[in-house]
Amino acid sequence: MTSRDRVSTLLSGRQADCIGLFEHGAWPETLAAWVHQGYPTRRVSKAAGDRRWNPEDGRSIPVTEDGSYPEPVPFHEHFEHDMVSVGGWFDMMPLRGRSEVVQETEEWVIRRNGAGAAYKHWKHRSGTPGPVDFLMSGREIWERDYRPHLLALDPARVHAAGQAKSLRQGRARGVWTFFGHLFIWEQLRQSLGDESMYAHLVLDPGWIRDFNRVYTDFYKTHYAYLFEHGGVPDGVWIYEDLAYNSGLLASPEKLRDLVFPFYREIVDFFKGYGLPVILHTDGNIGEAIPMILEAGFVGLNPIERKNPANDPLRFAEQYGDRLVFIGGFDERILETNDKAVIRREISSYLEGMKARGARLLFATDHTISSLVRYDSYRYGLDVYRAHRMY
Repeated sequence: MTSRDRVSTLLSGRQADCIGLFEHGAWPETLAAWVHQGYPTRRVSKAAGDRRWNPEDGRSIPVTEDGSYPEPVPFHEHFEHDMVSVGGWFDMMPLRGRSEVVQETEEWVIRRNGAGAAYKHWKHRSGTPGPVDFLMSGREIWERDYRPHLLALDPARVHAAGQAKSLRQGRARGVWTFFGHLFIWEQLRQSLGDESMYAHLVLDPGWIRDFNRVYTDFYKTHYAYLFEHGGVPDGVWIYEDLAYNSGLLASPEKLRDLVFPFYREIVDFFKGYGLPVILHTDGNIGEAIPMILEAGFVGLNPIERKNPANDPLRFAEQYGDRLVFIGGFDERILETNDKAVIRREISSYLEGMKARGARLLFATDHTISSLVRYDSYRYGLDVYRAHRMY
């Protein structure tokens, strides 16, 4: 099977020739360290005003003069993943293109996004942006300042030509291609902030429902434009972190009432194009899996192992006939850099999932951290290849 055939077969409910391979990638500082440990680079031409890879911290910096610059070979190409993201992102903020610098130091910058939310971002290391303040504090502000900007198609939000190019490149490599984006839950969090969002789930559910109604229509309109002008991939990922380490971020009742009906609608929209939909959601997600299935998702990622309740072997026994699992391997095992431990744990995980008939793409439960050495990750993939055949 080609990679594209393999993933398509798994997502259609059938068993493929082997367990697939995927990884979202590594931290910028991880690749910067790995280059010194032998990870391959390539030269790329850049013009002044472009951005280029910075070998100091793995992030991008402005190009000051035309020239040829090194950058790591793309992660998915080097490790020959079976699926690859080829776009799908567009500006979903009400005020398109807005990114106002509120405060800045050598180490961090606070920026206000197009939904009026200010976040603190680290410049030279990975980390979750920290919330500072949120202007969208009530329904009247949403209706006056933000809602009107989301009611019509705005082609300037969608860079269709670049995504069409990425889609063609992925197809030429024979891999399964997907578009991906955030959706209503993450948009709520990035607009209202967690505390206000949780309060209004209870105090003003009508506002939350209207917000989700407007954004669902917005996503459908702009994805239809992207599919028409940028092409149709093999599938779609939706990135929505619905849980934290101890459980769901909202009650199942609130999620079922105010969120999952819109998930069902957007999944049905994508299915109208023949596209299977995968949900990425961090945290202890077990309580939501029945709703995830009811909404029509066919794949689940990343199945974080930091919470013992996220047991992919148990999930495979319960839901393996209806879900493809993408992830589920504890990234901290790789951080040990102990080949005996890595061999034992990967072998046990893959054989355990195969014994349960699970349809699986091998991946970690987290982006690869800088604690993992390049040789350790490569060795882990050697172990995967020794155990991947069904």
